Amino acid sequence: MKITVLFPTATEAQFFADSRVDVAICGVGHSAAAANTLRAIMRAQPDCLILAGIAGVYPGSALHLGEVALVQSECEADLGFFTPQGFVQLADLPLEMDFTRMSRWVSPHQPPQPRWPLAHSNSLNAAMAPFVNTSGVDLENMEGAAFFQVCLAEQVRFFELRAVSNPVAISDEAWDFAGSIQALTGAVTQLVDDLLAEASQ
Repeated sequence: MKITVLFPTATEAQFFADSRVDVAICGVGHSAAAANTLRAIMRAQPDCLILAGIAGVYPGSALHLGEVALVQSECEADLGFFTPQGFVQLADLPLEMDFTRMSRWVSPHQPPQPRWPLAHSNSLNAAMAPFVNTSGVDLENMEGAAFFQVCLAEQVRFFELRAVSNPVAISDEAWDFAGSIQALTGAVTQLVDDLLAEASQ
């Protein structure tokens, strides 16, 4: 099985070293993530892609700092319009067009017995934007929706792992970069082990 692991930044990849897989940096934000996910698919022709990065956790989520989650769904949460009533996400606009499939995606590739809690995530270009809908959403990141969209379009199996590094709050609270990245590294290694074991059966 050919596996490509994408990290948004070199910092998130710093502890990961595994000669069994291809590793690439996809960059931060929707545009960079989309372009580099597609580039990785065209270059390596992987059987599976893994996006691995840190994320913020929303109030009300059961996830905690340092915990790793497997992302089940992504929403491009700051894609929409401001109206007199406030911000409306694209999929929620009262228009006779199917915007849902343009801005919300669900992964069809979750394992039957996942090792990590499943999470719903918002992807934003403007981190911690106060106007997005966070109801029922656990995490916030900046690349996942683009990654989901490209992988689904190219029909490549994919997974997204996120380690919680910070609360989603505009404050001076310290982020746990080292702890979350260490946890992320262990989870990626375990997922690679599981995928290669599955392929060898």
